[in-house]
Amino acid sequence: MKKNRCFHGCALFVSLLACQCVAQTQTIQSTAAAEQPQQKMMSRQKVTDIIAASRKIVSPNGVEELLPVQINGITQWLSIRGRDRRNPILLFLHGGPGSPTMPADYTFQSPWEDYFTVVQWDQRGAGKTYASNDPKALASTMTVEQMTSDAEQVVLYLQKNYGKKKIFLLGHSWGTVLGVALAQRHPDWFYAYLGVGQVVNDEKSEEEGYQFAMQQAKSHNNLEAEKELTALAPYPGKLTFDRIGEERKWLMYYGGLTYGRTNFSYDGNAWSLSPDYTQKDLDLVNDGSFFSVTYLLGALEAVDYDSVTNFKCPIFLFEGRHDYTTSHTLAAEWFARIHAPSKKFVWFNNSAHMVMQEEPGRFLYHLITDVRPLAAKAGDVPPGDEQSVSLQQQ
Repeated sequence: MKKNRCFHGCALFVSLLACQCVAQTQTIQSTAAAEQPQQKMMSRQKVTDIIAASRKIVSPNGVEELLPVQINGITQWLSIRGRDRRNPILLFLHGGPGSPTMPADYTFQSPWEDYFTVVQWDQRGAGKTYASNDPKALASTMTVEQMTSDAEQVVLYLQKNYGKKKIFLLGHSWGTVLGVALAQRHPDWFYAYLGVGQVVNDEKSEEEGYQFAMQQAKSHNNLEAEKELTALAPYPGKLTFDRIGEERKWLMYYGGLTYGRTNFSYDGNAWSLSPDYTQKDLDLVNDGSFFSVTYLLGALEAVDYDSVTNFKCPIFLFEGRHDYTTSHTLAAEWFARIHAPSKKFVWFNNSAHMVMQEEPGRFLYHLITDVRPLAAKAGDVPPGDEQSVSLQQQ
């Protein structure tokens, strides 16, 4: 398979499309520069410097770190940002496999940093972590069990270095596979687990996404889409890069990835301007995505959390009403069967899979009013915040 082929869908290959968009953006910029040599263009470094300055943490008790950490024998990268170290920590587990959120987090995360210390982690085989290690040495370690162990070590690192007994855990798409595993193993580590684009049963989810794409193709009389999707039947069958790529192309085109959008260029273009990624990181991120998917596709296909319904920590699900990348209907049905100390399900009616980017204000609202109060109840918020939380709940 050619590496320039684009696949998409968090829980299956988000970053591959983003990488293609990065490459396309760089090509367009180069072409524009060649066609208009008299026009002075701003360099990528200049743009990233501007973005970095605009989101710089300047509060006296803030934290702004981008650092490599030795985790389970390899170098793994963390971005740790917040305006008050006394705030609770929120660890973001990105999707994919191999689709880091770090390069686009500047588009939505800054307001979170008033209320949380937010940690973005490039997982084994992804993003800056992939770029900092020998892929040959990583190959045999690319398993769900190893990556769950990595996540455990990240949590322990945060607890130790920031003096926190508990943190919040947010999983997005593929990250929900690791998130559920962590919440099951160590419920006492977390104020709550928050699933966004929750993976429940991958085989059923793939089938539902395919049916959505086919229905949309027929209703729009899109003969090209119908032909390509029909050729995949029965779907999912045995998943391959090519089969998933064809299905994802039309699922994305009809808004099953981002509601109301036919492509993912808005996110991919943002990656190309990430102040946290060097040009080397960007050049290698596509390789990391293919690397991760190559070793983890089979494990993702086998995910079935239908019977995992007992949790000993609070549970939240934030789901896009139009998400067909990971099935929103399966997530809602699963949530109804969950038993937990407390739980809450929030629909985002104008979103598909990329909820935190599609409805960023509403996402933040629910983080503040629904999720963060669990830390306030434990007395783990800065002095004075307890009163504001109480007023919000009235």
